[in-house]
Amino acid sequence: MRNALSIDVEDYFQVSAFAGHIRPADWAALPCRVESNVERILALLAERQTHATFFTLGWIAERYPALVRRIAYAGHEIASHGYAHLRASEQTPEQFLEDISRSKQLLEQLTGQAVLGYRAPSFSIGADNLWALDSLQAAGYRYSSSIYPIRHDHYGMPDGSRFAWRPRGAHGVLELPVSTVRLLGRNWPAGGGGYFRLLPYAASRWALRRINSADRQAGIFYFHPWELDPGQPRQRGITLKTRFRHYLNLHSMEGRVARLLHDFSWDRIDHIFLGSA
Repeated sequence: MRNALSIDVEDYFQVSAFAGHIRPADWAALPCRVESNVERILALLAERQTHATFFTLGWIAERYPALVRRIAYAGHEIASHGYAHLRASEQTPEQFLEDISRSKQLLEQLTGQAVLGYRAPSFSIGADNLWALDSLQAAGYRYSSSIYPIRHDHYGMPDGSRFAWRPRGAHGVLELPVSTVRLLGRNWPAGGGGYFRLLPYAASRWALRRINSADRQAGIFYFHPWELDPGQPRQRGITLKTRFRHYLNLHSMEGRVARLLHDFSWDRIDHIFLGSA
């Protein structure tokens, strides 16, 4: 069974956990490392002849257009991560529509390809702002991967579907949640991110195999380019919990991704869930 592999293309200083320490106005003055990190990912994917979906920030695309074209020309899907890494839950409907439309238009101009998918920064669409899915549909998106059906201190919609669904009705945008496993009456993360680094690799392998075999569903997995970069600048003044979540096992992440590519079959989100050729 093919699983869907995705990469959220943002740099280390753009993560939501650093929002209180690094101002967006200062981003342009910081050393960017996203280009070299994405190139490492592209090399890993090429070695395994694997394609993936790259949810790309408009801010990154505007400054590194050649990188976006490189991803698209290698056969990967370009999708949107919004323009400025703003949480959907912290925007008005008007602001959100402007952000997702700006990003979509920019990415389409760079690649000459339709941008069909969107992932909200920090999975910030949930029960309180499902209107965001209507905005996505109005902007021309066909799917979202923005509702994480787990309990988390920063996001989550625990009672959301674990698999593909349409929260706004049969004609609404298709929502494709990052993978979870159901144990002890609760959904547990199984689709990558920090959990992939923090837990032993065997835990992720077991969870994906369970989703494929017991649930008979394709998994949806994600990670970030900065997670393959142990040499990134360290931030001062952050909490111990944030430091633990962000920096633990960066040195082993590239090897884990290589194992993941070897142990499972992967493809782009649109190919698996939309039937796009």
